[in-house]
Amino acid sequence: MHSAITRVVEMLEHVVRAFGILAAWVCVVLVLLVAGDVFARYLFRTGAVWAQELQWHLISPIAIFGMSYALYSGEQVRVDVLYERFPVIVQRAAEVLVGLLMIVLGVIVVRLSLPWVEISYVRGEGSPNPGGLPYRFLLKSLIPLGFALLALQGLAHALRHAFNIPPRSATSAPQSQV
Repeated sequence: MHSAITRVVEMLEHVVRAFGILAAWVCVVLVLLVAGDVFARYLFRTGAVWAQELQWHLISPIAIFGMSYALYSGEQVRVDVLYERFPVIVQRAAEVLVGLLMIVLGVIVVRLSLPWVEISYVRGEGSPNPGGLPYRFLLKSLIPLGFALLALQGLAHALRHAFNIPPRSATSAPQSQV
């Protein structure tokens, strides 16, 4: 039973890690896009609305996928000055609670955002700016995807701490000290 739960946790975390890597590459693309846009504006006195919109759109997957990766890597926000003083059993209980809350939050946001994405898709929503990007529903679809990912990582986090599954190997992301 314990090894089956460990495999489930590792599988879920593998998915989150993959989206974290994707977010990191999106950061690289964003930096190159911004540099290219600045270069074009200052050297050639030209710019494109779609390039500026794409810059804003690329920030979304970084934040949306980054939140689940932060939980995966143990970098979530907590009050460490208090947390470190708690007994190990209380720390584990707090981590399980955090995981459960992330599941609830993720499910709620997915349920609330799916109709919003659907409306955007049905309307064929695009940028209101001339020369802007079409298919706004693709950007909006990152919200339910990202929060579903957060719910999955919340499940993995809760299971890891509830069943005291040891931290991952040194070749993967660090784990909190519980």
